[in-house]
Amino acid sequence: MTALRRVCVFSGSSFGAREAYAEATRALAAALVARGIGLVYGGGSVGLMGVVADAVLAAGGEVIGVIPRALATKEIAHQGLADLRIVPSMRERKALMAELADGFVALPGGFGTFDELFEAITWAQLGLHEKPIAVLDVAGYFAPFLMLLDHATEERFVRPEHRALVISDADPARILDRLAAFRPVAGRTKWIGKDET
Repeated sequence: MTALRRVCVFSGSSFGAREAYAEATRALAAALVARGIGLVYGGGSVGLMGVVADAVLAAGGEVIGVIPRALATKEIAHQGLADLRIVPSMRERKALMAELADGFVALPGGFGTFDELFEAITWAQLGLHEKPIAVLDVAGYFAPFLMLLDHATEERFVRPEHRALVISDADPARILDRLAAFRPVAGRTKWIGKDET
């Protein structure tokens, strides 16, 4: 079992094409606060990033924002946070968010969300952390991504135990249950040998 004191949420700086994305984001925020789990996120005030932070704050939950200085000065930093940490670069942002959190949930988003998600997965694959990683598959948004992971596994570029590092669910409360139930796989290695079937 994983003790979840804080969860890092990766999400878009846009709202996306469907209201369902914001609705699921608010539902995740409510589930976090109901369980006493703090939010770590990218520190922005726009898009789904702003939605998750506003919803957690409105419900009285803990929010820690982490934003690079270059973005903070472009006036997208959330001004309502009691704990906004401004860092020099995107690299430091991702490292600090990972350090502060006990697990990760990706909401729908674009390139930045994909980058953060893939880095968390890669770090887990390499054994740099043993924290659970999940995607909240709102309205099938992550279905193509999950198909890609399955294809990479079938083609033997990803080990099955590494594919299992990525949890997916469409229900915000259930995804937190699954994060909490996560158990790291012992003794895993990244590389697939020529002689392995």
